[in-house]
Amino acid sequence: MNEMNLRGRGLLKTYGDVHALAGVDIDIKHGEQVAIMGPSGSGKSTMLHVLSGILQPDEGQVELGELSISSMSDAKRSKLRRSKLGFVFQDGQLVPELTARENVAFPLLLNGVSRRKALKTAETWLERLGVRSQAAKHPGEMSGGQAQRVAIARALVHDPAILFADEPTGALDQATGHEVMQLLTATAKMNGTTLVVITHDTQVASWCQRLVEIRDGLIHYDGAVSR
Repeated sequence: MNEMNLRGRGLLKTYGDVHALAGVDIDIKHGEQVAIMGPSGSGKSTMLHVLSGILQPDEGQVELGELSISSMSDAKRSKLRRSKLGFVFQDGQLVPELTARENVAFPLLLNGVSRRKALKTAETWLERLGVRSQAAKHPGEMSGGQAQRVAIARALVHDPAILFADEPTGALDQATGHEVMQLLTATAKMNGTTLVVITHDTQVASWCQRLVEIRDGLIHYDGAVSR
């Protein structure tokens, strides 16, 4: 996956009279850990949705390696997200009716992996993330930190090229958020996965190598993180 660099060119996305993205260019190299930071309404979540193919830009192009995401059909973009991208959200978004093991196995099942192999691989990832003991529990039976670890395992189980984390510590206390970010960045690095973190929190951003600050749909800073 060494060629899986992410590139956005001239990205424009409007909602009525509001420019959520106002002609943004961005390059993210394979293996980078990048924080995209800004206040509420700055355009950072729209950036995630456009870069990951969840939303189509009104203008501009998004490319992942040699693949033009913006030129794909909805079905092909959906398949790309299932196979090449992973997602972690603020509230985890685990399926409440499934156990931790089943939640982690779910992306593999969607990609056609047998149930037996998917569950075995899920067990391995739960072990890596330190929540093997939660395998048979449902999300409602776990703490917030445990559930977020399960969500990280689910996001990485299919070996994605890029992991998008949208406010991954937003629902956690400071100490648990610290643990989750340490685990998230270390595991992504070990797995060779590009990490893109969307946040409003400078503490969260400080875990990444690079900071992109966005305000009013424009990039105002792109460089090293101040620690």
